[in-house]
Amino acid sequence: MILKIISSEDIVFEGEVVLVTLPGSNGSFTVLNRHASLVSTLESGRIFYKTSQGDEGVLLPVDGGLVDVDDNVVSVCLY
Repeated sequence: MILKIISSEDIVFEGEVVLVTLPGSNGSFTVLNRHASLVSTLESGRIFYKTSQGDEGVLLPVDGGLVDVDDNVVSVCLY
């Protein structure tokens, strides 16, 4: 699946990932390939994503934002 993370200033990350964990307003949740469509607000916390099966992953601190998951594309807009 494709993960796109953008802020008002820059494209933070755009690429293929195997999973992404997000700090949702109702709790943290993980998105995998072929996840159901959803839209959610994000709280302050950390986004975790892995670009391949053996990858240890990346932790990205965030202050909140929005996420849209649709058709194997996870689009994150940070505040």
